[in-house]
Amino acid sequence: MHLRSAAAALALLVVTVGQAAGGVGATSTVMTGRSAYGAVLFDGHGKALYAFTRDPRRRSTCSGACAAAWPPYVVSGNLRAGVGTRRALVGTTTRTDGGRQLTYAGRPLYYYVGDRNPGEILCQNVLEFGGRWLVMRANGRLVR
Repeated sequence: MHLRSAAAALALLVVTVGQAAGGVGATSTVMTGRSAYGAVLFDGHGKALYAFTRDPRRRSTCSGACAAAWPPYVVSGNLRAGVGTRRALVGTTTRTDGGRQLTYAGRPLYYYVGDRNPGEILCQNVLEFGGRWLVMRANGRLVR
């Protein structure tokens, strides 16, 4: 990695970590990153984001045991379309508990509890809780 690109990556990480601490004015980020599946969506910390095929557009059906295994990307504050994403595709939906869940292209986004490290994608194309869990491209298409 070149020194300039390493410095840029570190700057993005520092800004994102500072903003992700929460509170008034916090920013929630979605961006693309490289993976074994090509360029897919990650949060500002490099954690993979998944969509659930059972969810209708702009509404989450994952709660209880499902949400324990697949935690929703709950956000507060401003939303930011990071590297490689389009702001017009970033939105939110209100969960049954009142939380704001980030959506991309109308699909609610989730983490997989087993993905512990940045860049890890351990549960792509898995059938669980009545639907498939798939990572997503910046154009809003699911990776099958």
